[in-house]
This record gives sequence, C-alpha cells and structure tokens, in this order.
Amino acid sequence: MNDVYLALGSNLGDRKGNLEKALAYLDGLVGERLRESSVMETEAFGFEGAPFLNMVAAYRTALTPRELLAACKKVEAQLGRKPGEAEYDASGRRIYHDRPIDVDILLFGDMHITEEGLVIPHPGLRDRAFFREPMNEIYEKD
Repeated sequence: MNDVYLALGSNLGDRKGNLEKALAYLDGLVGERLRESSVMETEAFGFEGAPFLNMVAAYRTALTPRELLAACKKVEAQLGRKPGEAEYDASGRRIYHDRPIDVDILLFGDMHITEEGLVIPHPGLRDRAFFREPMNEIYEKD
C-alpha cells in the first residue's frame, strides 16, 4: 500500500460539484481517502480561461502508478473531459484548455518515475501554488 496525493481542478460547469463527484469516483477506484485540503480558487494557468477551483486529496492505494494514472483518466472521462494528446506551441510550451475536471498525481509514496506519459513527483509541484498550497495543508497531517 502506498500513500498518494492527487490534485483536482475544475473550471467548467459546476466546479465544486465536479470536485465532489471526482472525489466520489476516486473513492471507488483508488482506495481509502485519508484527507483532503480545502478548496481554493485560482486563475487559469498557462492560458486565458475561467478561474479554477483546486484541491488536493490523499489516498492509500494498492494500485500501481500506471493503474492510478488510468483511474485518474477514467474519472476525467466520466466527468466529461475529452481525452487527447498534449498540445504544444511553436516554442515548445504546453497549450492548456478549459476543463470540467483535471486529476493529477502529485506524489506516489516515495517513488520517482520518469516514463512516457507519467512523471512522479509531478514536475509542477514546487512551482504551482495551486498544487503546493493545498498539498502543504494536508501533507502527512494526522
């Protein structure tokens, strides 16, 4: 069993409802939810869009990192996110879009993974306040 930290964000539709539904789906797919942060509102990152509601949830899971990634993608699809390849502009910067839900793996136990489509810890964990602040709120808190 591993403790994992997942970031959830939504900027389309019923943002709070999307976060709540995502947590409920994750509860059924991932394992035991240990704790969750408060919800914070932030500006869209990397594009002009509606503000996001963001939070982090900690789970204890028996899933492998790839199984957890598949579960996150399944939750995104259940809530209406269209799957697709990452897009990049001419200078190589990632192009982001509005979305009903985004579920990212921030940490997976003490693992460090760099594979096609899976990087853990999440490369934006230190730089993005919408990951860092809710993560700090709940990290290893009993």
